[in-house]
Amino acid sequence: MKKVYFLQTCDTCRRILKEVNLDGFEKQEIKTNALTVEQLEEMRKLTDSYESLFNKRAKLYREMDLKNQNVTEADYRQYILDEYTFLKRPVFIVEDEIFIGNSKKVIDALKSKLT
Repeated sequence: MKKVYFLQTCDTCRRILKEVNLDGFEKQEIKTNALTVEQLEEMRKLTDSYESLFNKRAKLYREMDLKNQNVTEADYRQYILDEYTFLKRPVFIVEDEIFIGNSKKVIDALKSKLT
């Protein structure tokens, strides 16, 4: 399976989607087509925690002052399901590997996997 979760209004997501060969990828825009519980659970199985899927750069993260709260794994899961901006993006799933976020290291690893 090849799938990418992204946000169309995010310049970084759009730039990365242009850089990566998306042949055979199922694309899901998370603002117009929200994540399901099953999709989030599938992502979680491929990584170490919900926190690794959580976007701590989101404006809402600062507004809600989550940095100064004791946020549990269950909380991270619920926040991601409740608000699309809390998913660190883009998220690429290639077979049984997951690539989360937009760091150069992650995108380089993804490109290596696809070649």
